[in-house]
Amino acid sequence: MVTTDSVVAWLHKLDDIYTENKSYLTELDSAIGDADHGINMARGFSKVTEALEQQPPKDIGAACKTVSMTLIKTVGGASGPLYGTFFLKGSMQTVGKTELDAPGLLELFAAGVDGVVARGKAVLEDKTMVDAWLPAIEAMRAAVDKGITPMLAAGVEAAEQGMKATVALVARKGRASYLGERSKDHQDPGATSTYLMLKAASETLAR
Repeated sequence: MVTTDSVVAWLHKLDDIYTENKSYLTELDSAIGDADHGINMARGFSKVTEALEQQPPKDIGAACKTVSMTLIKTVGGASGPLYGTFFLKGSMQTVGKTELDAPGLLELFAAGVDGVVARGKAVLEDKTMVDAWLPAIEAMRAAVDKGITPMLAAGVEAAEQGMKATVALVARKGRASYLGERSKDHQDPGATSTYLMLKAASETLAR
């Protein structure tokens, strides 16, 4: 089972992961965006850590809501509202819950991704974070009966494939879309931060 404590551990891990990958994500974003994705993600999850330490969450829904509010307040660009929406929708699925089984964890992620899609209006092959999220959810849904660890592993593998597939795409959404054909041959930073988020989940939530 995934517990409140393990979700908080995942969120702390994201602080570390985005700090470690700040330059990498910013480098990816400098090619096709505003060159601030890594900076924004690192700053946002540093603030998430502070918020969680100031007010330890009583349940998983409260933890997700804290992340949502913090990211929306502190992260600029598209990533703050999109990841903020992801965690807000996830919080609605987990209100009052202190444990999640594999189907419950899938519901958290799937609701979050539905929120991202509704907010960003992106579809597959638009060269956005959705190119990592949608294959990951599909793979997790197919593996949910195997338990949390195999389900997350399947999601990570699918997200990585989706992330790498963005290299060949021409962007149709966001700042990168202004570049047209010049957005090809670059990996999408949002899909990359999504892959890193799922990889951290697999490392901390797997049971």
